Amino acid sequence: MKQKETLSTTPLKEEKISLSNLLIEEMGDQHKASSVDTPMRADAFEKTDDEKIAAIEPHFRAIMEILGMDLNDDSLRGTPLRVAKMYVKELFQGLNPANMPSMTLFENKFQYNEMLVEKNINFYTNCEHHFVPFFGNAHVAYISSGKVIGLSKLNRLVEYFSKRPQVQERLTMQIGKALQTVLQTQDVAIMMDAKHLCVSSRGVKDDSSTTITTFFGGKFQEEKTKMEFLKYIEIKEN
Repeated sequence: MKQKETLSTTPLKEEKISLSNLLIEEMGDQHKASSVDTPMRADAFEKTDDEKIAAIEPHFRAIMEILGMDLNDDSLRGTPLRVAKMYVKELFQGLNPANMPSMTLFENKFQYNEMLVEKNINFYTNCEHHFVPFFGNAHVAYISSGKVIGLSKLNRLVEYFSKRPQVQERLTMQIGKALQTVLQTQDVAIMMDAKHLCVSSRGVKDDSSTTITTFFGGKFQEEKTKMEFLKYIEIKEN
């Protein structure tokens, strides 16, 4: 597709088709990210959580009604409010920087200067292109520059960035860069292995594949250190 085609509306067989919208849809099907930072509006945090829930509820109610569902049914009556609460308080609470976990550092009194690896951290997030889940395991490693962090904080950092609409590439980068900042070192490695329901439950409907993304900073860009990390998590490069 030519660049000018992405910026114009072109008549095709007497119908006007927005090629920019087609490109956006194609981009979503290919699970591409547009930025390392989560795209947010300038007024994203002007509303309180309760105000957001109150605003989302009627919109989701409208979606269900358009689909033809009878919200007078006892099973469905409370669904719009339940979904609104779930979006704001659970699935997407990581959009708000106020929910960033506290990341206390400690002096490396043991003088442990080797690689620290925490593997098989479970994560569960939602694809920003189709708003369906993808989930799997994160493997996190760092080499101390004089500071260490509690192991549970690594889990909480993964969870925080997972609690927002995501693409796996961005999620991997966000965790890696945040950990570099918190630990005051470039020597950080991340690997994420995930199953995407937007691939298995729709579209190509491939239920057997998983997706692996990586982040290697500092010493982990060196082949020896990278291979040591991959050995620990039992993932081998072809």
